[in-house]
Amino acid sequence: MKISDFQTKDVINIVDGKKLGHISDLELDLRQGRIDSIVVPQFTKVFGLFGSSGTEIVIPWRNIVKIGADVVLVRMDETKALRAEEDDLHVRA
Repeated sequence: MKISDFQTKDVINIVDGKKLGHISDLELDLRQGRIDSIVVPQFTKVFGLFGSSGTEIVIPWRNIVKIGADVVLVRMDETKALRAEEDDLHVRA
């Protein structure tokens, strides 16, 4: 499977049935040669248009339940894996 194949699939949380979005990135463990997590950006509606809110959901690979033809099913009890732009600012400081 190619990374581009992942990016076309909807990510669905099986706990509440919500669509989380599409995979934008992968976090890799190069030493182990495996995928650690998938990254799904969050979007908000501003003036009726979609825009990025600057946050991402980082979903550990162990939370992926099933990869289907059209969807990736994940188990997220709560969206505690949010990463905000503010975190990026703290890293740079």
